[in-house]
Amino acid sequence: MTQSQRREFLIHYLLQERQEHTGVSLPTGEEKQRRLLRGLMNLRPPAPIEGEFLRVQDDYLRERLEERGVTQLVDLRPVQPGLYLWQGDITTLEVDAIVNAANSGMTGCYVPCHGCIDNAIHTYAGMQLRLECAEIMRKQGHEEETGHAKITGGYNLPCRYVLHTVGPIVSGTLTKEHEQQLASCYRSCLDLAAENNCESLAFCCISTGEFHFPNEKAAEIAVETVKAWQARHTGELEVVFNVFKDSDREIYEKLLG
Repeated sequence: MTQSQRREFLIHYLLQERQEHTGVSLPTGEEKQRRLLRGLMNLRPPAPIEGEFLRVQDDYLRERLEERGVTQLVDLRPVQPGLYLWQGDITTLEVDAIVNAANSGMTGCYVPCHGCIDNAIHTYAGMQLRLECAEIMRKQGHEEETGHAKITGGYNLPCRYVLHTVGPIVSGTLTKEHEQQLASCYRSCLDLAAENNCESLAFCCISTGEFHFPNEKAAEIAVETVKAWQARHTGELEVVFNVFKDSDREIYEKLLG
């Protein structure tokens, strides 16, 4: 199959799977088709899916990753011993584990083509990630608590693992509890990465997007918490602070020198 044939196969499969998609036609143009496929993947609940779909999906996502390009840890230069600052798409970063800013349901973002990191990670990992997250939550029997973390495979991402953590939602005034919960997110991920023999871990800017945690304070907590953890676990884990926006890069540059 060519990449175009894979994309069309996946779109047709997902359209035929659900009655509410009746009448939706395949658009012309590569970018429109990519967007439709992403939206359909975002909408699909964590139900069993045929092996043929997964095989085609995996081939499609691996080629997409090659097109988008992979950044390895050796390509980066540390800003401090064991600490890196990198601006880019975390779904293209090859480290042992990346952190996903998840919601309490833990099965990803269901808003088609939404701009959050949760949506991007689930999109480029593939359907298997949502299925694994759903199984974890089924066994747990309740929503994930703020400040905790769970680990899954990375599937079609270049990382080995994804650590899913639920950050605090700031709907008004920032409180001490919010700050403590955010620090707990970082500690939980660091501990979980170490428990699973990871040597490198990339953090996104947890809670600063849809959850409205003030960016500067969030970065301060991130740097302080990671440094304190590394001081107690010397040489165990290299950490990348991943930013997407210029404004976040500037904040971390001030904090890290």
